[in-house]
Amino acid sequence: MSKNLVELLNINKAFFGVIALDKVSFDLIPGEVHALVGENGAGKSTLMKILTGIYQRDSGEIVVNGEPKEFPHVRESMKAGISMIHQELNLVNHLTVAQNIFIGREAEFSSRFFQNDNKINQKAKEICEEIGIDIDPEIEVSELTVAKQQMVEIAKALSTDSEIIIMDEPTASLTNEEIRDLFTVIKRLKKQNKGIIYISHKLEELFQIADRVSVMRDGNMVDTFPIEEADEDMIIRKMVGREIKIKPPTFDESKFGKVALEVINLNSGDMVKEVSFSIRYGEIVGFAGLVGAGRSETMKVIFGADHKDSGEIRIDGNPVTINNPYDAVNNSIAYLSEDRKSEGIITTLPIFENISLPKLQDFLKLSFLLNEQKEIKNAEEMIKLLDVRTPSSAQLLQYLSGGNQQKVVIAKWLSSNSKILIFDEPTRGIDVGAKDQIYDLMEELADQGNAIIVVSSEMQEIIRLSNRVFVMAEGRITGELSSKNISQEKIMSLAVNRAS
Repeated sequence: MSKNLVELLNINKAFFGVIALDKVSFDLIPGEVHALVGENGAGKSTLMKILTGIYQRDSGEIVVNGEPKEFPHVRESMKAGISMIHQELNLVNHLTVAQNIFIGREAEFSSRFFQNDNKINQKAKEICEEIGIDIDPEIEVSELTVAKQQMVEIAKALSTDSEIIIMDEPTASLTNEEIRDLFTVIKRLKKQNKGIIYISHKLEELFQIADRVSVMRDGNMVDTFPIEEADEDMIIRKMVGREIKIKPPTFDESKFGKVALEVINLNSGDMVKEVSFSIRYGEIVGFAGLVGAGRSETMKVIFGADHKDSGEIRIDGNPVTINNPYDAVNNSIAYLSEDRKSEGIITTLPIFENISLPKLQDFLKLSFLLNEQKEIKNAEEMIKLLDVRTPSSAQLLQYLSGGNQQKVVIAKWLSSNSKILIFDEPTRGIDVGAKDQIYDLMEELADQGNAIIVVSSEMQEIIRLSNRVFVMAEGRITGELSSKNISQEKIMSLAVNRAS
């Protein structure tokens, strides 16, 4: 009997003639956290989707507990003790937390005549308590924050009592406290001899939780090594094949133009309270704060996606009425949502059609017919600019990695020619090499005279990009920091100010 829980041997996979995996081998032993890292499009998620039966390999072998396996469907991999927490949320919004956790397994709680909802709710509550989260199992998933929805995904995977658990960017939307809770659960699972495959772009996490690290690049397995033999610089070099140097921010305020956007005493429900700020053309302004501080809610009100109770929005010094996103786009405002899957893209459409969406009128001929050639030409320019990894602009978005999907969202709004760009968690799920490209792009856009707002939960990202930072807590702005005095300590102090 093999000592490995899983062995993937010489796995090959191609999509439409493009090689995604080239003779990739990987293994996992009991009681281990084996981290899998690489740039977006390196092949990490593809490899795991083959292990879970979502994709079928072209060649190679899958061995589980010493036995060769075939997984033509997801259910076969689940029966073999494998579960996966996907990077993109995979929940049914109109169902409750408990119903999502046990979806497809309701028969376990049913008699011949009825389903025992009380038993489902109680079991779901027990699993959530084990993870360390306080979620009502009877609440609908649509009422939860993205962070809480992520924790429901984790509970769903753990509810199957799997021996092999794949976590694909599980902390992308979690607070530091929630991450600590997750790591506590992972350590408990290790003691039970379960194996964890951990995919993350947050390299600092690996040194807290991983035992081994495997690095992929361009569909190849580059190296595997114990975590104690590594540091971040070494992992980055192996991931990208080059040095990544994060440049310190430089701001020449003399190049800033007039005030582009001014928000005065904005109110909306319980999450946006008396918010006032302004941003100039050529400036990058950051919004920091803890999850639930009201940052995204504020931006959605400005963009017209959420209702405004009171307050005023001015563009170029003139009051404007924004009742919906259409009004916002017509007033030169773009909003890149933190939840790209439900608010940013249509995965069943090709790349070029997604990029055209904000301003379809720019791609019309004879005033009513779409000029597909013009759409494709524009998309190909954006693909080149943002280094989107795809065989063509006609590729369906669902076949791209999460990071490349994020780049398409950015391309979509760049094509709208908006001058006020709101980036909400712009590098969520994006690897360190691609982050550097996105940062350079945002600085270039600011240099071209655009006004850039960045909402981010990563304080280093806020510090790296921002000329000024507004910190929010409980729906209010609790402080403003200039580039000369921005620090993690000052941001955190203002972020907890309202709650202290």
